[in-house]
Amino acid sequence: MLTRNGSRALYREVASFGRFCRAFNASSVCNKAYNELSVGIPKETYLNEKRVAGTPATVSQLCKEGFSVSVESGAGVGSSFSDEAYQAAGAKIKDGRAVFSSDIVLKVRPPVLRASGEHEADLLKERNLISFLYPAQNQELVDKLSENKNTVFAMDMIPRTVSRAQGFDALSSQTNIAGYKAVVEAANEFGRFFSGSMTAAGKVPPAKVFVIGGGVAGLAAIGAAKNMGAVVRAFDAREAAKEQCESLGAEFLKVKFEESGDGGGGYAKEMSKEWHEAAAKLFSKQCEECDIVITTALIPGRPAPKLITREMIELMKPGSVTVDLAAEAGGNIETTVPGELNVHNGVKCIGYTDLPSRLGSMSSTLYSNNITKFLLSIGPQGNFEVDMNDEVQRQMCVLERGELRWPPPPLTPPAPPAPPPTAATATTEAALSPAEVSWKETVHSAQMISLGLGGAFALGFAHPSPTTAHLLSTFTLAGLAGYQTVWGVTHALHSPLMSVTNAISGMTAVGGLALMGPRPWPDGHHDSYLLHFPHMPLSLLAPDHKSGCGQPAIIAHVASRCPLSAQSCRQLLTRHASARERVKRAPSAFVVVTCSVPLPRAL
Repeated sequence: MLTRNGSRALYREVASFGRFCRAFNASSVCNKAYNELSVGIPKETYLNEKRVAGTPATVSQLCKEGFSVSVESGAGVGSSFSDEAYQAAGAKIKDGRAVFSSDIVLKVRPPVLRASGEHEADLLKERNLISFLYPAQNQELVDKLSENKNTVFAMDMIPRTVSRAQGFDALSSQTNIAGYKAVVEAANEFGRFFSGSMTAAGKVPPAKVFVIGGGVAGLAAIGAAKNMGAVVRAFDAREAAKEQCESLGAEFLKVKFEESGDGGGGYAKEMSKEWHEAAAKLFSKQCEECDIVITTALIPGRPAPKLITREMIELMKPGSVTVDLAAEAGGNIETTVPGELNVHNGVKCIGYTDLPSRLGSMSSTLYSNNITKFLLSIGPQGNFEVDMNDEVQRQMCVLERGELRWPPPPLTPPAPPAPPPTAATATTEAALSPAEVSWKETVHSAQMISLGLGGAFALGFAHPSPTTAHLLSTFTLAGLAGYQTVWGVTHALHSPLMSVTNAISGMTAVGGLALMGPRPWPDGHHDSYLLHFPHMPLSLLAPDHKSGCGQPAIIAHVASRCPLSAQSCRQLLTRHASARERVKRAPSAFVVVTCSVPLPRAL
């Protein structure tokens, strides 16, 4: 019979074992083969949300990988995906509670309270959730998910600076759609063409569009507005955005205040008070001149900065339009009402927070591709295994089995640049003037040329035949001139240059053969040059075999002038042992040229 103390000890052991079993069950999901796991795709119940985390195409992909996929009934209706399409792709249609009981749940919006009164976070117990989460703004939700021992990955925490994570970057894919849709909504509310018109009835100037923010959404807005014929101006606190904005045809504006706005990861940082004062002057002028203002400025983990004041809006012409893509985070414009179209002093201020959802089919397709690629990247091929040593998973993980992993540690910085030259090297280089450096290079070049010419002349003088010495010296000088000509050309010009120089090389070769004399060879010396120059390849005639420019003319010309048949040339060439193997590999069409090149007076 147990004593009171013994009962307490036994109770503690049982409770500890129960906690261990729950932790084991939760962790076992994180180290299983795909064919042992289920994936659930619930219907989004957030207001005006039409997107879905999985399309029939991605469901089919997951089923082929081995997952058992279940989709809540009606989940894809807002994106024009029917339940029948999901069933045809291999999914099972279930109710919401059954879908949330899956091992891995894929969502678009963070878990919310359902119409049934149940919170989606309470339906997720010891499960894996992959979704947009925004942990900095949803601390209470993070705590609730932590209590339920969930493993949570936030799609809004993708490290953009990691190249392999670009396929998972749902923020970029969705904000790209939002930027395009912002221009479409502005054009719908604007009172005239973006491109303007000039007809017999009169002239209407093109619309002037001012885009604040040169990120993904801003660039999409610039491109869409420019394609519609508007005059586009752009602004961004990051100097790196200048080239991107100008490449799309926008005029990039700058604040007359020196301060870097790069906050890392493609975002801007929070700027100083002095910078905001200087920027306010620029924004006031642009609001007075422009017809449409689109703002996209966001700072991760903080409310959106206020850039356009009420007074600036009152400077705009009646009928103008503003679109605030940061409305859900508080907005960049003071007159923005999140989720609504507000009219202030005759200016239409659009604050819609569901712009990607208004293109539900496209946004769902891109988002489902992002989230599916990320899911399949968790663990080795064929297994779902969370690895906190993986830099992408570590940056995106908010909770691991209920343990808080947010905020993540900073990414490993890139490798440092090469060290500067040592003091001794720097001193030596600094001691030489540009004229001295040029002189050293010239002397080195002259030494190499002199050495080459000296060797060629020595070879010519040592040879018993004066004709050989003459031809060798001519060939050396010609090669030297050609080397200097081609080597001094910029690398970018070599491709178009070679197509012309090959033809010139061919004509030069034919001219050289013609200068050798009117007969094929002098009597009694029919193979002397074959013995002396058996190594001279056809490439001397045409340096670029791929282009082949000039070769057909050489072959035809030499064949027509050479009295030997191809058979005779082949017999002559095979007299030399080193040429024999080359003849075996050479096409018959090149035999005449091959035998004509080494012989003197071939034409």
